[in-house]
Amino acid sequence: MQGHSIDLDSGEPKINGNYPILKSFLAGSFSGTFSTILFQPLDLVKTRLQSRVNGPVGTSKHGMLDTVAYIVQKENIFGLWKGMTPSITRVIPGVGLYFSSLHWLKHAFNLEEPLTAIQAICLGITARSMSGALLIPITVVKTRFESGVYKYNSINEALRLIYKQEGIRGLSSGLVPTLLRDAPYSGLYLMFYTQLKNAAASTGATKNSSGSIHFGCGILAGVLASIVTQPPDVIKTKMQLYPNEFNSIYQVTFFVYKKYGVLGYFKGIVPRMLRRTLMTTMAWTVYEQVTRQIGLK
Repeated sequence: MQGHSIDLDSGEPKINGNYPILKSFLAGSFSGTFSTILFQPLDLVKTRLQSRVNGPVGTSKHGMLDTVAYIVQKENIFGLWKGMTPSITRVIPGVGLYFSSLHWLKHAFNLEEPLTAIQAICLGITARSMSGALLIPITVVKTRFESGVYKYNSINEALRLIYKQEGIRGLSSGLVPTLLRDAPYSGLYLMFYTQLKNAAASTGATKNSSGSIHFGCGILAGVLASIVTQPPDVIKTKMQLYPNEFNSIYQVTFFVYKKYGVLGYFKGIVPRMLRRTLMTTMAWTVYEQVTRQIGLK
């Protein structure tokens, strides 16, 4: 028989009485791994569109399909999964830390479902900032692996060479724009997601099709959050790929505007929106189901 006990901090029953934060971490890691593998090509294409090594020599304008065709032609089909190792290395602890931080913050501040819009934004921003700051070195390596600009053989080699050549500054390059991209995205996503889910629940639509409702809410939330946070993503990529040329956010911002105009801040938005929206939606949908199965909801 399953044992039940009471969490002395929250006063809530716990199945097996053990480690709700660890369960959140494991559920989050599980939910993020499959979607990362599935959508890695979209992230790679987005990075190539934002870098200078993204198409046939001599072409200045090309789209997502042109970039995909060029990568397959030059690097074969598996070239679309370049950077998979650092992506997985970043996602497994990153998504796990994000969901476990959300769970901890909810209980630490005694927040109850349904969350208000302000509570959702604050929770999402805080949880993502914590995980994003801790994993910024892996984010730098991931971006460089995907770009085609750098030829590292392994994550360890990349970390060692970056530290040797650029120091701590290199390992943390793009931290501010990364947080300006990820923290607002997570806050806006969680706000849109919870509000849409609450609206659906108020109509009784979630009773018989909770999985599909969660997925639909996640898609719409992801699209809205991706559009708002695309400019910091472009700036982050430039700073991580060309640290010797761009020393500040202002410098990159003016460079992108001068060279590409306003549309330059939205380079790579289609593959990023597809990947980020589908990946986040799948992660949340799986997380919702897994947490119910292991007794966190």
